[in-house]
Amino acid sequence: MGDFQQFDQDFYQSEYNIDNQGQDACGYEAAYTSPDYHNIDDVAAYYAPPKDPLYTGMVFQPAAPPGAAEDTDSFEEEPPLLEELGINFDHIWQKTLTVLNPLKPADGGIMNETDLTGPVLFCITMGITLLMAGKAHFGYVYGISALGCVGMCTLLNLMSAYTISYGCVASVLGYSLLPMVALSAFAVVYSLQGLLGTLLALFVIGWCSLSASKIFSSTLDMGGQQLLVAYPCALLYGVFALLTVF
Repeated sequence: MGDFQQFDQDFYQSEYNIDNQGQDACGYEAAYTSPDYHNIDDVAAYYAPPKDPLYTGMVFQPAAPPGAAEDTDSFEEEPPLLEELGINFDHIWQKTLTVLNPLKPADGGIMNETDLTGPVLFCITMGITLLMAGKAHFGYVYGISALGCVGMCTLLNLMSAYTISYGCVASVLGYSLLPMVALSAFAVVYSLQGLLGTLLALFVIGWCSLSASKIFSSTLDMGGQQLLVAYPCALLYGVFALLTVF
């Protein structure tokens, strides 16, 4: 019995006492071993993800890189819509005056533009005047115009040292159609199937071909070849004259 009591005392005997509770735990920081480390709110605030800033109604605008020019354009400084679409009424009026006056020298810079506003307007007007005269030839007007522009573009690129685009050819031929539009308007009130109508049609064909050849010659620097250019133009406008007279 005495041996058992001695074994019991030896088994429970240790060096731990209540004074050792203030010592730092091995491997942990002092803040975690402190008796006051029981504030759950502080722990949650420490480990919580950062909150997004409050919405203030301001649109985010990224800062421009250093050295980049600031964009100071405003709505008032934007170009007009017609200018963005390539419609210039001043150039349209100058081209129209050039066609109406065959003796006036053509400005090659203006005539070298792909402006189809006037030609489309003239084609539609010619179709309307033919319709008023009892001739529904809208398809013929558009088809002959397209085929004539393709043929003239090919011919001019073969004859000239410069290259001209299909749009420029269509623009020049379309503006030169203006006298033929006037002839079709005259045919609404007066029949052209006679000697006077034939002479008037020949005059208009020469007028249109002379205006177109003058513009092509000044644009492509073909001063000595104007008559060669005027011949295919006369053939093209002769077809329009046949639609107008008959």
